[in-house]
Amino acid sequence: MNFNELIKTNKNNIKNIIRLITKSENEDLEQEVYIKLWKNSEKYKEQGALKSWVGTIAKNTSKDYLKSAVFRYEKDSTSEEFVLTSIQDKKKSPEGNILALERRQRIIKAIDGLKPKLRETIMLCEIYGYTYEEAAQKLKCPIGTIKSRIYNAKKELADKLEDLL
Repeated sequence: MNFNELIKTNKNNIKNIIRLITKSENEDLEQEVYIKLWKNSEKYKEQGALKSWVGTIAKNTSKDYLKSAVFRYEKDSTSEEFVLTSIQDKKKSPEGNILALERRQRIIKAIDGLKPKLRETIMLCEIYGYTYEEAAQKLKCPIGTIKSRIYNAKKELADKLEDLL
């Protein structure tokens, strides 16, 4: 496994996962993911997609960070960035809060309106963070079926929620 190539092809994916879970850019976490990839590269078994394995390591590293004392300390600190973020959050208007709530309710309703198999698959992969392989095992179906269901569910949701996009 060429480690430099692994980093180049997965760098954006790792950044996006970290940003999605921690709600911030975090180069230290990125570095930690690369170190874990390097240390565990011999343990990788070519049964699933390499991208899924990298994604799982990035997800777990990000989740561990959120549980850590370092995160809690940074969150409670009075750094300028934290203060600015706090002030911005308090300035949300009641109308903005209502619109956000209505948006969430529409999305939930759209997901609930999916066929049961599509709903179950989209919930596992997009909401609960299962990889396609994990979802396939849980639902006892081929990975291709999972991919097809995800595609169809996203397409249907995009049509139902087109005005929100």
